[in-house]
Amino acid sequence: MQSGISDRIPNPRLLPHPTRPPHNHEKETLVPLTVLQPSTSSFETDLSLLTPHLTPKQALYILLRRYPSTNPAPFIAITYVPDAAPVRQKMLFASTRLTLVRELGIERFKETIFATKEEELSAEGFKRHDQHEALAAPLTEEEVSLGEVKRKEAEEGRGAGERRSHVSSGVAMPVTPEAVEALKRLVGEGGDNLVQLKINIATETMELASSTSVPIGGLASTISSTEPRYSFYRFTHTHAGEETSPILFIYTCPSGSKIKERMLYAASSRSAVQIAEAEAGLKIEKKIEESSPEDVTEQSVLGDLHPKVEVKKAFERPKRPGRK
Repeated sequence: MQSGISDRIPNPRLLPHPTRPPHNHEKETLVPLTVLQPSTSSFETDLSLLTPHLTPKQALYILLRRYPSTNPAPFIAITYVPDAAPVRQKMLFASTRLTLVRELGIERFKETIFATKEEELSAEGFKRHDQHEALAAPLTEEEVSLGEVKRKEAEEGRGAGERRSHVSSGVAMPVTPEAVEALKRLVGEGGDNLVQLKINIATETMELASSTSVPIGGLASTISSTEPRYSFYRFTHTHAGEETSPILFIYTCPSGSKIKERMLYAASSRSAVQIAEAEAGLKIEKKIEESSPEDVTEQSVLGDLHPKVEVKKAFERPKRPGRK
């Protein structure tokens, strides 16, 4: 996809982001779906052209020219992620929506919108959106793109009870001392081997959800199946006659999670890892990402840690006829 947008682009243009092919990190590309020619001179009336393309399980990037081409920022960018879309799509869209706008020229877009329901992209939906924007305080592009999860910097007095992690990308999230201390205890043998962190959506803070000791077969029943979690697990096991205790980072995001939770957790996962490494001194051996805790089994973890190496047999020349 080339950067920049032609002034001649019609009103609505849809760009879907396909799901990731299994085990292939090279094919995540934006593919044009269609270009819709405006049927009237009214933006609100032409919104009905989008309806056939809005399906319950397919996320889309939608680029609309809402304002005259003489306007320095005539376009708006919509990220449409229906609740029933696959979890992988939701995470990809949440983490790449700003990248798309930047590639096309961020100065050309007056605003970005995140929608989860078809009615939000109707004429009435835009009317409600405009009324809300007129009342709301203006947000920067970065704040909007990260799911509107950073409102103000924490006041100075709050710094005594929490530590702020500084990361190069993603959402920089305050973390409570209790969470850091629990992570530090994973370094040594004995004691708890599973630390779960959660995000307090109201305060935008990373907190300790629980610290327990469970066998690997108990992860599915211990990690929350209703809310996203960052889980750090010390997996003590024997492989090839040697006992090892690697630290695993397990990010789970159940499909029933709220859309704001999914966006915030997806954008903050790197922050969680860097908190563990920089502030708790952990060395993360393996990162695992699953929709449900039930997908994290001993067999799958061992397969990730110790993949089987296929040994190819050397080519054997066929024996000549008559010889044994």
